[in-house]
Amino acid sequence: MKKLKHIQFILIWLCFISQAIGSNISELQKWVAQGNSFYEKSEYQNAVTAYEKALNGNYESAALYFNLANAHYKLKNIAPAIYNYEKALLLNPSDVDVQTNLKYAQRMTIDDIKEIPKVGFAQMIKSFVNIMHYDTWAWLAVISFFIMLGCFIGYYLGTSTTQKRIFFILFFVFIGLGAISFTSGFKNRDIVNKEVFAIVFTDVISVKSEPKNTADEAFTLHEGTKVAILESNHTWTKIQIADGKQGWLLDKDIKKLK
Repeated sequence: MKKLKHIQFILIWLCFISQAIGSNISELQKWVAQGNSFYEKSEYQNAVTAYEKALNGNYESAALYFNLANAHYKLKNIAPAIYNYEKALLLNPSDVDVQTNLKYAQRMTIDDIKEIPKVGFAQMIKSFVNIMHYDTWAWLAVISFFIMLGCFIGYYLGTSTTQKRIFFILFFVFIGLGAISFTSGFKNRDIVNKEVFAIVFTDVISVKSEPKNTADEAFTLHEGTKVAILESNHTWTKIQIADGKQGWLLDKDIKKLK
């Protein structure tokens, strides 16, 4: 009987917790819906406030970041718009609408930094594995596996030498494709996890040659520019921009994407 009471007690608590979580999610979704309503009425600042309340409640989605970025874009808030478009792409890298709107937002930035083309075998490998997100590579590997399995069955059930030869060749073709997809997915995930970027949120900042205020100015950056994080000491952060220049800036001047 005691065990039964304990089980009943646990089930009651589980129901209570699930209801609480469901209620919280429902409340956060209301903020998203309210933000959408404000946006449709062109009340963009109210839309931003509603969307941010949903985010502050740990409700996160690519669509939410996209809508928030659009509202900031309408308000000409360059850095927040670019930041939230980038956050949306982290969750859904293949979203064409986000990619397009991000390009429009980037045109509002002052810094016109030309990216230096990188060469070498390592860069070729990196460019190849970055063609697709690691989730897409994983799906391609799974599909290749099932096709490979189908080729094996086709080879086993083939009634002629020609059929068997075709299935035999295709079997090894998809083994190769699956292996490449599997390896590329892991490599892409490793790159995504190691590379950390941030968006400049201060109107104008002086990037220093060393992590101290008295150091010489290396170059200047403006609001909305995307930088790569190289290292950080919790007060100063070493960054690199697309043209290869490096320098130090204060943590408070940027907002990391992850």
